[in-house]
Amino acid sequence: MMEEALLSIGLMIVLAKVAEGLLRRFRVSSIVAYAGTGVILGPVLGIVEATAELEILLSIGVFLFFFLIGLDEIDVSSFMSVIRGRFFIAAAIAILVPLFAGIAVTSDFYFDFGLGLDFTDALAVAGVLALSSLGVVAKVLSDEGRLREPLGLQIFAIVIIAELIALLVVGFTIGERGHDLSVANILTLLGQMVGFTIVAWLLSTKVIPRLIVILQRVLQVPHLSFGLLLGGLFLMVVAAEKMGVHGSIGALLFGVALSNLPGRIRQDVMPGIRSTADGLFVPLFFASAGLHLSLAFTSLPPLAIAAIVIVPLVGKFLGAIIGAYVIRMGISFPLATGLMAKGAAEIALLLIMLNHHLIGKELFSLLILIMFGYFLIMPPLITFAINRVRYSGSDEVVPGIIPAPLIRFALDDMRIKDILDATPNYPNTDLTVRNFVDNWIVPHQEDYVVTHRGELAGMVSLSMLRYLPKSDWASTPLGNVLSQRMLEASPEDFLEDVLQRMKENSLTVIPVVNSETGEFMGTVTTRDILDIMMIEVRGEL
Repeated sequence: MMEEALLSIGLMIVLAKVAEGLLRRFRVSSIVAYAGTGVILGPVLGIVEATAELEILLSIGVFLFFFLIGLDEIDVSSFMSVIRGRFFIAAAIAILVPLFAGIAVTSDFYFDFGLGLDFTDALAVAGVLALSSLGVVAKVLSDEGRLREPLGLQIFAIVIIAELIALLVVGFTIGERGHDLSVANILTLLGQMVGFTIVAWLLSTKVIPRLIVILQRVLQVPHLSFGLLLGGLFLMVVAAEKMGVHGSIGALLFGVALSNLPGRIRQDVMPGIRSTADGLFVPLFFASAGLHLSLAFTSLPPLAIAAIVIVPLVGKFLGAIIGAYVIRMGISFPLATGLMAKGAAEIALLLIMLNHHLIGKELFSLLILIMFGYFLIMPPLITFAINRVRYSGSDEVVPGIIPAPLIRFALDDMRIKDILDATPNYPNTDLTVRNFVDNWIVPHQEDYVVTHRGELAGMVSLSMLRYLPKSDWASTPLGNVLSQRMLEASPEDFLEDVLQRMKENSLTVIPVVNSETGEFMGTVTTRDILDIMMIEVRGEL
């Protein structure tokens, strides 16, 4: 029995990765390669079957996958910064319209299509159909060079919000499974989710990072942070299940809470977690989806098949159009196509729903085929839509609207020394304020480092000069208006950490100082970081 399980696992992993490499040449999604491997080994050749041993590994793959989604794609600070703004309104409309359209098809509330789902299960399926893929959208925008433009950033921000809302809807409905759908039960489950989120957030932001730093200093054990986070992930999954929240949503929330881990800890943890997930659990998980794929959907009523294919698609398109119109955005068509992108999360959720008997094999096989259709059709359609919009204006990136997941993606392993330019000149303390204003000010920079005989003297902010009468500018040296209380960065600091510190302190420049000798080595501005970030995004995607 164990030998058969190991044979199945080995074949699925090896063939899945080989198929990924071959199909990548044709720009085919890796998820299609993984699932196709499962189809060949399972329904076609009959070599591999789903077993209890395989299910344990698949469950671990689910939790790792959703943990990485929370860690890489969703950022609470970005979400909260736009929740009161027009982007949130557009995202909410873009989710609610296809959600109601999906419910109209999957439930018997309006018309019975013969799917046999109760309202909770129908809502879960509708949530999956309403979900959008941030990864697919980011890749297309980057490939077309539109990610740094307002068009790309607006679409990116709205998809982040829409993805989080849809994931929480599906997680809520899976957690409600088995309970009577009543106001009391709904409020109880919501309270449990909120309580779990608060506890997980406090542990993940206040306790775990500090505990890791202390234990690493005391114990000096190799890969300690990797083991602690991986073990913590499984403990969070168990805690979520105990509180009535599905483990996958617990893993997602745990990843979200850890999304602002210091770069030093991320550098120690992420390579191991990502290698384990991408090399073993994720290919195995999506290959298992292919094991369940069949032509069973042909037993569904033809009207139901047509409705499931067409109605949610139209609803999603109309929802994005309406959302863009309500907030007066001129990018309704690109936004609509971007929100229709589908990715790996949908397959993962459908497999969870199948294993928990929310849906049958007939509906599962149909929905998997629909997702494959989205994988193949939507990227070129999104490309066509965004290229119809002619961009006018500067190519400047406004730091305030850069989503944090995009920053983490690009700057994950880069340090200050990678972009530090030690050649520029700096204004000195003897320079008058008038001379400084006339000759040194550049766009999008509020703060400036000032030197004295090549040594770091302090920093001057344009906002500080407002308190100095203009009549005194010609006679006042910069040394009289300096602030000597400055944040400093080291060449070994991670760019992501430095950018976060600059953001928290509203700084546009930070001096770089050798931590051992105290030597002033130069400066880094937010513009420097964001420019290199966009170059890295284009290269990595």
